[in-house]
Amino acid sequence: MMDWFYNIKLLEGWLPSTLKIATLIGFVAVIVLKSKDGWLNPLLKQFGWGFIGTIGGYVLIWLLSDVFMVFGVSLGRVIEFNIAFGIGFIAALIAMCFDSGTLRRVLAIITAILTLITFALRVDIIYGEYATVGSLFGRNAFAALESKNVHKASATQPNTVDEWKKLGQENKLPEMPKRGIVRSVDIPATTSHFKARTANVYLPPAALTKNPPKLPVMIVMAGQPGTPDRFFSAGELGQKLDDYAAKHYGLAPIAVSPDQNGTITHNSLCSDTPVFGNAETYLTKDVTNWIKTTLPVEKTPDKWLIGGYSQGGTCATQLGPAYPNLYGHIYSAGGEIEPTDGSHKSTVKRFFGGDEKEFDKHVPISIIRSHAPSTQTWFSAAGQLDTKSQKNQKTISMEAMKAGMSVTTVVVKGTAHDWHTVNAGMTAQIDLFGTETGLGDTGREISSYPNLQVVTANTNRESD
Repeated sequence: MMDWFYNIKLLEGWLPSTLKIATLIGFVAVIVLKSKDGWLNPLLKQFGWGFIGTIGGYVLIWLLSDVFMVFGVSLGRVIEFNIAFGIGFIAALIAMCFDSGTLRRVLAIITAILTLITFALRVDIIYGEYATVGSLFGRNAFAALESKNVHKASATQPNTVDEWKKLGQENKLPEMPKRGIVRSVDIPATTSHFKARTANVYLPPAALTKNPPKLPVMIVMAGQPGTPDRFFSAGELGQKLDDYAAKHYGLAPIAVSPDQNGTITHNSLCSDTPVFGNAETYLTKDVTNWIKTTLPVEKTPDKWLIGGYSQGGTCATQLGPAYPNLYGHIYSAGGEIEPTDGSHKSTVKRFFGGDEKEFDKHVPISIIRSHAPSTQTWFSAAGQLDTKSQKNQKTISMEAMKAGMSVTTVVVKGTAHDWHTVNAGMTAQIDLFGTETGLGDTGREISSYPNLQVVTANTNRESD
C-alpha cells in the first residue's frame, strides 16, 4: 500500500524539480517582503549572515570530512561546497526571521525547511546514493528470490558458454525471458556466524532457463554507510547486465551483492575481528560456497570477479589478492589505501589490539606483495574530482603491476567520490570481464567509453 511512496525517485523526476522551484519562489518572496526596519540595510545584514554561514559551514564540513574523517572517507569538494552553500542559505533565512512581520517570518521558516531538503537532495544527486524514498529507510527494493527462479547448471549440452553461443548462432536456444531479475536473499552464515543483512542477486536471462549454462560470477559490495542493494539501485547494475545480455544471447555474469558490514553504521574492515565479527570468513566461505552450491556458475577463479565501491572497493582489493584461488578479477571504484574506521591509530588499536603487523595483513599493498606473482586482473576507477582516490589507485596499481597483475585504471571525467564514478567504470568492466570469461568480445578500447580517461592499461590481459 505504501509502495508508491517508497518508489518515489530522489535522483530525478518530479520531486527534486518541484522542491527546487518551491524553494526558489519562497526565497524570492522572503527577499521581496520588507523587514520592520526597512528593506535594503536589513537585507544586506541578512545576506551577511548567509555569507558567514557559508564560510563557517565549509570549515565545519571540511574538518569533519577531511581532518577528523568522521565519515571514513573525504566527501569531496563538490559535496562540501554544496553543503556549505545550503548552510549559508539557511543562515540567511534564519536571520530574516528576526525583525520581520508574521508573514515574512513564517515564510522564511518554511523556506528554510525547503532549502534543507533541497540541498540534501542535491547532495544525494551528486553522490547518487539514495535512488528512492525507500532506500532512505534501508528498505530493500527487490522481492525475495524464489526457488522457481533458481536452476542448477545443465549436466548435458549446452552446459558451457561456448555451446550456448553456438546454439544462439544457430537460432536453437531454449525459450527465456528478455530480461534478467534482481532479487533479495538471505545467505546463511554457516561457518562465520556473521550477522549479515539481506543480500541481492542478479540472474541473467540464460540463468532463468530450466537447464542454464555455467556462468561467470561478480561479487560486488557497496560502501559504508550503504546497503547491499545499492549496486542495483544507485548502481543500476541489473540494467547494465541486462543490456549486456541482450547483445550476447541472454548471457551475462551472475552478480551477487552481499553484506560485508552487518549494519549501516558498522565498518567491519572486511576482516575477522572481535569488534564486528567474522566478515572475511563470511564473504570468502559462506557467500562464495552458497553461490557455488546454489547458482549455475563456473567454479574456477578465472571466472570470478570481486569488486566494490569505496569501503567495498577496499574490501575487494584486500580479499581479491588474498584469495587468488577464489577470485581472478578485482574491481575497485574509489577504494582506499587501507581499511580504516576513524584514524589509522584508532583502527589498529580497536580492531587489532594495537598490533601493526596484524593490521598490515589486511592492507591491499601488503597483501599483493605477499601473494606475488599474480595472474589476476585489477580494474580501478576514480572520480576526476576525487584526488585522494586517484592517489590511492596510483599507489596500488604500481604494486599490482610489479606483482604481475593485469592492471587498468581510469579517471571518470566530471565525477567525485560517488556512484556516477562507479557506474561509468562498471560499464567498461562488464564488457572487459565478459571478454575475459568468454561471454563475448565487444572489441572496444577502454578509452572509447564515455567520460573515461585511461591512466594505466598494461598489456597482460588475455581473453579465455
